[in-house]
Amino acid sequence: MKKDKIILGIDPGTNIMGYGIIKKSKSKIDFLCFDVILLNKITKHNLKLEKIFNKTLQIIETFSPDEVAIEAPFLSKNAQSMLKLGRAQGAAILATTIKKLPITEYAPKKIKLAITGRGQASKEQVAGMLANMLSIKKMPKYLDATDGLAAAVCHALQNDIVSTNTKNSWESFIKKNPNRIKK
Repeated sequence: MKKDKIILGIDPGTNIMGYGIIKKSKSKIDFLCFDVILLNKITKHNLKLEKIFNKTLQIIETFSPDEVAIEAPFLSKNAQSMLKLGRAQGAAILATTIKKLPITEYAPKKIKLAITGRGQASKEQVAGMLANMLSIKKMPKYLDATDGLAAAVCHALQNDIVSTNTKNSWESFIKKNPNRIKK
């Protein structure tokens, strides 16, 4: 049984797609990288989707993740924006499916809650917490990269919480992760 897992997190977007990659070893999470794919100069939507698909395949081939976590589109007032975002997510999901990788979708609130303890946290708060948790020295220009990273970390933490299955899961988590407690 493989103990280490590489997890790819994706924050889909039609102008900027963020992604982050972590390595999970038992209860330890190591930051590997994060970045964005800039799509805002591509004018045709179908060409944006093609780039998302191809770049996602390239990321998978480069980092060989074991699992993928992706942020779900959120309900907005603009139905057209949500439709485009859903298509972007679909292009990334298709790339992971072709590579036969398990993929889990997380609501934005669930990701924020897992990282900051608050479902309404800002992008800056999520980025700050990740920098602290993973000892990231230099933050990216675009916070979409940390949003992708947050999806990966959420997935790793979710698996820990699910596999713990005890009444004292927070107590157990703190014992396993003393470095995550600020004194």
